[in-house]
Amino acid sequence: MIPSKTKQLVFSAAAIALAIVIANALKLPSLPFGGSVTLCSMLIVSLVGYFFGPVTGLTAAVAYGILQFITGPYVVHPIQVLLDYPLAFGALGLSGFFCRRKHGLILGYLASVSGRFLFASLSGLLFYTTYTGSLGGNVAAIWGSLAYNLSYLLPEAVLTLILLCIPPVSRTLARLKAMACGS
Repeated sequence: MIPSKTKQLVFSAAAIALAIVIANALKLPSLPFGGSVTLCSMLIVSLVGYFFGPVTGLTAAVAYGILQFITGPYVVHPIQVLLDYPLAFGALGLSGFFCRRKHGLILGYLASVSGRFLFASLSGLLFYTTYTGSLGGNVAAIWGSLAYNLSYLLPEAVLTLILLCIPPVSRTLARLKAMACGS
């Protein structure tokens, strides 16, 4: 059974609101070079895709990225804005492509975080080359971008995956999906 568009909209809006609150109010202290680990905000957004599929998931995730830009923009270059906000956060909706697969939540979450890492790293390349010169031959910009983005995305992903492997958590999320999808 396909859930109604109203139900999808309500679940998506609630997930986005919860993720915004978590990302802004409940984050752990910032890391030494910037970035911070939040308490499952990426998972909350990824759940929309896992519940309702890629179209709804990507739409909600892009909306979340735009709201992240509105609530705390960091702008170096116009292309960086596109990469950091609608594309990097929008990648959290990739979980929707795994909504009907066995272990779909874990696979979808890994795809979502990997997509976010890809776009954030491309943005980091733009950021570092803005300050260090040309991208050509600038290995430091590549490694700097990768290291910076891994420094906060990897810990959050590992903590979230550990959480997802706890049986009561996985059972609760399965029940929540059944409730969201009306089955």
